[in-house]
Amino acid sequence: MFTGSYVAIVTPMDDQGNIDFASLKNLVEFHAANGTHGIVAVGTTGESATLPFDEHIDVVKSTVEYAQGAIPVIAGSGANSTAEAIFLSEQLADCGIAGFLSVVPYYNKPQQRGLIAHFKAVADSTDLPVLLYNVPGRTVTDMLPETVAVLAEHPKIVGLKDATGDLKRLKATQALVPKDFLLLSGDDQTSCAFLAAGGHGVISVTANLVPKQMSELCNAALAGDIALAEKIDKSIAGLHTALFIEPNPVMPKWALHRMKLIQSACLRLPLVESEVKSQQLIEQVMRSSGVLF
Repeated sequence: MFTGSYVAIVTPMDDQGNIDFASLKNLVEFHAANGTHGIVAVGTTGESATLPFDEHIDVVKSTVEYAQGAIPVIAGSGANSTAEAIFLSEQLADCGIAGFLSVVPYYNKPQQRGLIAHFKAVADSTDLPVLLYNVPGRTVTDMLPETVAVLAEHPKIVGLKDATGDLKRLKATQALVPKDFLLLSGDDQTSCAFLAAGGHGVISVTANLVPKQMSELCNAALAGDIALAEKIDKSIAGLHTALFIEPNPVMPKWALHRMKLIQSACLRLPLVESEVKSQQLIEQVMRSSGVLF
């Protein structure tokens, strides 16, 4: 369950900022054809912060429809309001998703006890598995390994997406949680090392552009062939960096538009189009990585 390469998929939009469902279908089919193990719909990369509930729900449901059961879909359902997170989980529970990804509540800076109460309430509201998501660079609050260990006792909380990029944090968490508790990297730059250290997979931004490589990297690492995993990682390492020279998903959307996989690089305000120098840099990296010829 939830191992390997899961893409944190973008939410395509047309030039007017409306959801571009035709491009979304194209992306889902692209991932199904190139070995991606699963899709996370409407997470951070999917611009969850600026999609109202109706669009959020429509995008998740459409992603499930387009996947046609070929690959599992996890729904981003986090919020800084526990009631809103529960509302999203209730609205999406019966649409065919495989589970939920629920982020640490942002802005209101809950205590560790508050995080425990929040995630237990979210998990109690659904029969589907829940992945925790710790990304302190965006949420400010950092969910500590001891807190994860308490939450791992809940039967519906099955894993953690760790976007700290700190391999010492992985080791600290591993020492406290059951061996079958899933530990997924949320940081592409350190994901290969994360897998080599016993992680179970990655929820990847880079996989938006190179799904086959990310899938093969994960397959190799999980099979114990770390040398092959590192070789693949080295070939796409430039993308891990270039995709984050502006706030995610600014560069992934521009790159996917450049690849003709989506019709527009449009983003929701307050995010705006990338700088020309950023576009030139990532195009150079895309060419050196074999994404563009």
